[in-house]
Amino acid sequence: MTLIADLKTLQPRQRSAIWASYLGWTLDAFDFFLLVFMLSAIAKEFGTDIKAVSEATFLTLAARPFGAFAFGWMADRFGRRPIMMIVILLFSIFSFASAFAWSLTSLFVIRALFGFCMGGEWGIGASLVMESIPAKLRGPVSGLLQSGYPSGYFLASLIYFLLFDHIGWRGMFMVGIAPAILVFLIRLHVDESPAFERRRHEKPANPLRELAANWRIALYLVVLMTCFNFFSHGTQDLYPTFLKEQHRFDTHTVGLLAMIGNVGAIVGGIGFGVWSERIGRKRAIIVASLLALPIIPLWAFAATPVMLALGAFLIQVAVQGAWGIVPVHLNELSPALVRGMFPGFAYQLGNLIASRNGPIQAGIAESHGGNYGLALAIVAGITAVVLVVWTAVGPERTDVDFLAEEAK
Repeated sequence: MTLIADLKTLQPRQRSAIWASYLGWTLDAFDFFLLVFMLSAIAKEFGTDIKAVSEATFLTLAARPFGAFAFGWMADRFGRRPIMMIVILLFSIFSFASAFAWSLTSLFVIRALFGFCMGGEWGIGASLVMESIPAKLRGPVSGLLQSGYPSGYFLASLIYFLLFDHIGWRGMFMVGIAPAILVFLIRLHVDESPAFERRRHEKPANPLRELAANWRIALYLVVLMTCFNFFSHGTQDLYPTFLKEQHRFDTHTVGLLAMIGNVGAIVGGIGFGVWSERIGRKRAIIVASLLALPIIPLWAFAATPVMLALGAFLIQVAVQGAWGIVPVHLNELSPALVRGMFPGFAYQLGNLIASRNGPIQAGIAESHGGNYGLALAIVAGITAVVLVVWTAVGPERTDVDFLAEEAK
């Protein structure tokens, strides 16, 4: 009841910032995950294999840190709100353009440009919200924001379930223009971050100098986010392929199982985000990561749709439960003058290092007779253990006064 009462005290501008950032990340993830449902169809049209097409996911992920740095720098210089609108408009356009790829190479180029634009959204949206709300609500709101990612995956699953058999992979990408509508809502209802407004007229910080001055925490967070990205992409990106190629499920079964998994992800992200206000950021990450280990055999090796659905739900409760802490944890550990750039850049550099996940898992599966379940289990199990250890040795800051930091 206390949480509900605290949420009711939020001002309209604070609620608008939360929903805009949540929807931005939801629709960003929606556009990204459209591709993972279509690897087989694209491979068939271009006369290649799934491993080759999975390079598109690698290029998308690899381009994201460059976008995070460029757009994050602009957000620290010109404001979170206008740059967030530009980012959403651009990644929507490139998602739509993916429908008109005339070759595998052209698709790779378009998806890399999409990834560059996509890279800017998370860090800017997270800093806008975390700088706009009371400290005591950062954990719960962090869980909500990060739940935008599985929400986007859920939407992509739903669109695949309903439309893929009718519109094909090119039509699916055309649906990806939809997030552009959010730009108009942000323009009308979202205010600029109070922390940015406080220093709007001051000389902007040099991002490279700030990175050099804070290189220890930057290095720690990049390794942390490498683990996190192997954890999420290692349990998500090839999951539809696992269901289609190994279990031979039809479109509706694949879409339904993916949706069930993402319901679990939303439950985990919000639940552990709320819990992190009680037990701390690090402890919440560690508990969620440990919970994944006993679930992996059920998730990767179950034989029936019902047991696979249970495994999908539970594994994503754990994976996205850990992820639910990421927005607040990274913002609380970030240097104040580059909070628009620093969390997103660290996140996306981790993504860059983990961006070979898709081809790695596809290679493991192919070398074991198409056993995608084994490939998923190996990556998820190793990553969970490493994530627990690395989180345990790292720093933690809670209840940071962002406005007071800006005033220094």
